[in-house]
Amino acid sequence: MTTRPTSVAEDSRLIGRALAELRDATGLGLAFGGVVTAEGQVRLDEFAGVTKGALRGVGLAFCQGLGGKVVALRRPMAVNDYVASERISHHYDRVITAEGLRAMVAVPVVVCRTVRGVLYGAVRQVVPLGDRAVQAVADAARDLEQELAVRDEVARRLAWLSERAAEPAPGPMTPQWELVREAYADLRSLARQLTDSEARQQFDVACEKLAAAGHQTLGVPGEPVLSPRELDVLACVAVGRSNADAAIELGIGVETVKSYLRSATRKLGSRSRLEAVVAARRLGLLP
Repeated sequence: MTTRPTSVAEDSRLIGRALAELRDATGLGLAFGGVVTAEGQVRLDEFAGVTKGALRGVGLAFCQGLGGKVVALRRPMAVNDYVASERISHHYDRVITAEGLRAMVAVPVVVCRTVRGVLYGAVRQVVPLGDRAVQAVADAARDLEQELAVRDEVARRLAWLSERAAEPAPGPMTPQWELVREAYADLRSLARQLTDSEARQQFDVACEKLAAAGHQTLGVPGEPVLSPRELDVLACVAVGRSNADAAIELGIGVETVKSYLRSATRKLGSRSRLEAVVAARRLGLLP
């Protein structure tokens, strides 16, 4: 099984956020789920809605129960009455009954062919779950997959840049240094796809450290502070991208790019985009 670049704790936190949003959007009696461990076990740690606590901390073995079967098949499944269904095993009927759940849908969260988690939606009546409810759980899983995939790629690129930053600093005009700058600009563009505000804040802090690596002019009183968006635009400009190219990469309008660039240039006391890039690099705001 592929090692996940981000931590299990981070996966669990994002699953919890996805479940809360799902519960708010659908009004399902209970939305719950959790990460899949390296052994293929579903660990139920995240809940949104009214719960009696019977399922909290339960681990579902591979191919057992609804969640275990979803992990094995890597596709969604729904049952109208969990304890009476002939499509699943009944290893966990006791805790399901204690929780009072009956109709249920489970959807795997699959990233790069690895099942990272399972999302459930459930009600306490024996009823067919409507198409809208089932689709809502599936959509939540797809959104979470995209978020995790972006986070994984951001983590990989940050690790690569961190390794480069730890090496003896190459000359500013060497091909290796230009490769670092190109990768840094790509990373900032990619990370704008993150929808989780906490992840974005962590990313911005990591980028500040990477950009400052090897610089000696940090912490100067009164030095300009650029916003994350101004740095995104300036990072693109620094590797030769046009305003139009930067707009496409960052998912914003060309006029918005120009506005951020003007603001950054003014803050840096520069008269042109080239001067702004040079000033930002001198201050350790860009690699």
